[in-house]
Amino acid sequence: MLINHLVKNMGILLRLLLGASLLAICAWWPVLAEGSRAIKIGVLNDASGPYSDNAGEGSVTAAKMAAEDFMHQHPDFRVEIISADHQNKADVGAGIARRWIDQDRVDAIADVPNSAVGLAVNEVVRGTKAALIASSAASSDLTGKYCSPNTIQWTFDTWAASHTIASYLVRHGAKKWYFIATDNALGKSMVVDGTSVIKSGGGSVLGSVNVPINTADYASFILQADSAGADVIAFATAGGDTVNLIKQSAEFGLKQNGRTFAALLTTTNDVESSGLAVAQGLIITQPFYWDLNDTSRAWSARFSERQHGHSPTAFHAGVYSSIRAYLNAALAAGTNDAQAVIRKIKENPIDDDLFGRVVVRADGRAIHDMYILKVKAPAASKTKWDLLEQVGVLTGPEAFRPLEEGGCALVQQSKSD
Repeated sequence: MLINHLVKNMGILLRLLLGASLLAICAWWPVLAEGSRAIKIGVLNDASGPYSDNAGEGSVTAAKMAAEDFMHQHPDFRVEIISADHQNKADVGAGIARRWIDQDRVDAIADVPNSAVGLAVNEVVRGTKAALIASSAASSDLTGKYCSPNTIQWTFDTWAASHTIASYLVRHGAKKWYFIATDNALGKSMVVDGTSVIKSGGGSVLGSVNVPINTADYASFILQADSAGADVIAFATAGGDTVNLIKQSAEFGLKQNGRTFAALLTTTNDVESSGLAVAQGLIITQPFYWDLNDTSRAWSARFSERQHGHSPTAFHAGVYSSIRAYLNAALAAGTNDAQAVIRKIKENPIDDDLFGRVVVRADGRAIHDMYILKVKAPAASKTKWDLLEQVGVLTGPEAFRPLEEGGCALVQQSKSD
């Protein structure tokens, strides 16, 4: 009897242990109940540095809007949004990404302005079940030589930013160029990418200078650009660096010499911070502007209500658009596994509210139109955020690097498949 009693108790103990194990698994497994699912997305960006106005809190708001809109359509699917500040440091960003994936069960990492951080996170997610939705990381290498089945790149890249503006201005007679670029992966990529289209159009690059990120005094660099005799002075910078360059160039009177100024990677926030009196005539490129059409105006009004009256940047629109597309693909794929979701997102064109027709190619690059915009004169602006007028547009295939030229191994793999 004693033996029978022990056996019976051991059976109960094993059942209890098995039940505890199942409860532990269910604590993180992305299934809530029969027919219900969950997905966790981390917004990783600059929350306190030079890119915080263009991404930062606004990107978190855009991500939450995407999650809420998706859950409104699919109430049995829970989407959790978390966020962190990568401080514009590749090691910090990579460390957060590892912790999110290994400990916090994050399924996808979104936004990631700063190319160096984006490239580092790209390597962290490679081979895992998590995705990088690089809506703000600009290096074209993300869908070129460092492409990954775990990564998509949404809003723009250095190739598109440089080629769109350079192609437009060279066609309109601006043949001589000088670059002021941040001394990082972002700035150097834009100079290389811009130089190729300038030369192919019969133009020339008279020189370039690399400057540290977050520089306060650009005087010596501006004077170098002024003395070069260029038709176009191009800022291969972003965020607060671009704002400082726009303001200080005006202080030195460079615009009085009849030159064109182009900001290859700027936003409406940068223009508003600079002021129309200083920035008027500046040429920029954007995949999204709040005043493009009725749909962009309606979404922007919703965003502004939640962001203290601020207009959304293309970074913010890219976060919303890319996360909505990723969630739709995850739903269709029936899994949170990044590679399966990304394969699904590449299958068919996307009719996107903010970016129009979007095609995600084999290399992970999202293809959509890019607009050429010119900063208005103060007299032409009717409201605080009425900043830009459209002067041109390049369709997706024109605006982004040809698929065969990026050096992405996934392209050859897709052809062999």
